[in-house]
Amino acid sequence: MSTRTDTGEDDPIITGRDQLIAAFARGEKPPERWRIGTEHEKFVYARSDHHAPSYDEEKGIYALLMGLKRFGWKEVYEGDKVIALSGSDGTVSLEPAGQLELSGAPLENLHQTCAETGRHLKQVKAVGEELDISFLGLGMWPDKSREELPIMPKGRYGIMLRHMPRVGSLGLDMMLRTCTIQTNLDYGSEADMAQKFRVSLALQPLATALFANSPFTDGKPNGFLSFRSHIWSDTDPARTGMLPFVFEDGFGYERYADYALDVPMYFVYRDGKYIDAAGQSFRDFLKGELPALPGELPTEGDWNDHLSTAFPEVRLKSFLEMRGADGGPWGRICALPALWVGLLYDNSALDAAWDVVKGWSMEERQILRDSVPKLGLDAPIAGGRKLRDIAAEVLDIAQAGLTARNRLDASGNNETGYLSALHEVVARGKTPAEILLDRYHNEWGGDLSRIYAEESF
Repeated sequence: MSTRTDTGEDDPIITGRDQLIAAFARGEKPPERWRIGTEHEKFVYARSDHHAPSYDEEKGIYALLMGLKRFGWKEVYEGDKVIALSGSDGTVSLEPAGQLELSGAPLENLHQTCAETGRHLKQVKAVGEELDISFLGLGMWPDKSREELPIMPKGRYGIMLRHMPRVGSLGLDMMLRTCTIQTNLDYGSEADMAQKFRVSLALQPLATALFANSPFTDGKPNGFLSFRSHIWSDTDPARTGMLPFVFEDGFGYERYADYALDVPMYFVYRDGKYIDAAGQSFRDFLKGELPALPGELPTEGDWNDHLSTAFPEVRLKSFLEMRGADGGPWGRICALPALWVGLLYDNSALDAAWDVVKGWSMEERQILRDSVPKLGLDAPIAGGRKLRDIAAEVLDIAQAGLTARNRLDASGNNETGYLSALHEVVARGKTPAEILLDRYHNEWGGDLSRIYAEESF
């Protein structure tokens, strides 16, 4: 989740609805300035007994952050607590239960993206050796209950933890027990944004299946391949889902702004503190009638904060966020941006991808979204087929898009190699979660503790 690093001072006041829409228009960039931002989260655990370290314990999360400073990272404070680090590779931040996230810098190509990921993992592993902690690459804690997990000292998390049980039964699991990989990509115009949004939203279930990696909960199989994805179905319906309006004629910045205005607020950030505004309306805020801050008008920073509290499968800020993948190992962290860059950053590939999905009805899209957490590549798509029937075709389109980009590394290799982890999934016909389940039932003999040795970074 986003980490606020400023105080809000000198932040322009919003005096009209046009400013809300302008926040999206400011994201427009010519293709030569399109960048790739990759975010990934991982679970932190003590090697001695696999517990999730608290913030303050001797070899805990604070000690981990302080250990990373030797690599040039600078502290980001909330009050008197260090809650993130900033540096040339982006931001290292904390999810609610101490999951460690790298929100990478905007980079020009996938070679840089994968190198950035490698640097980060090398750094955290080096500090982990000293603290006797390791890092697990999965979509969900396989054996931890909510009650066993610590809470990080970030004000927005306290607000969300109080609010989540009011609006869904699984929101606390989303916050405390999941990890994801995300990719942030640019657009050139409103029309380009709309087409990229439609393609990525329609194909997000395919990413969920290819990256499905959360088949265990509370120490046993949970009946899903991506329980992390299932969790979003009962987190908060006012801020999640497939957004049918994206596929309607005329979709653009204004329509998304209307959607975001109808998403209930969580908080307002003032003077370094988060003020609880959970369930209140940004529309009231625009009129100076927000109960949490009566008489005050929102700032552009408030709007950006609010946009970060909507959780659809694809999210619009001043860029597009692809949000459908479980956490996983290094190769899959590189593969997610490769998939979406290949599909969205080449016009021919973008058109070809749209041709694959444009005939699906909204009902068919929703059925696919609802079934993919449990069925993975066997989830149904239009025409009586299954998701696996288009997986190879979509990967071929992405491969062609990356080939056309022709971004070469020092050895003359283009970016297509980063798709190899996904080609392997399609070739074997099994998601990562199904491979884990096979191991659990066979070579592990039902001993889930083996997952720590085999799925750690």
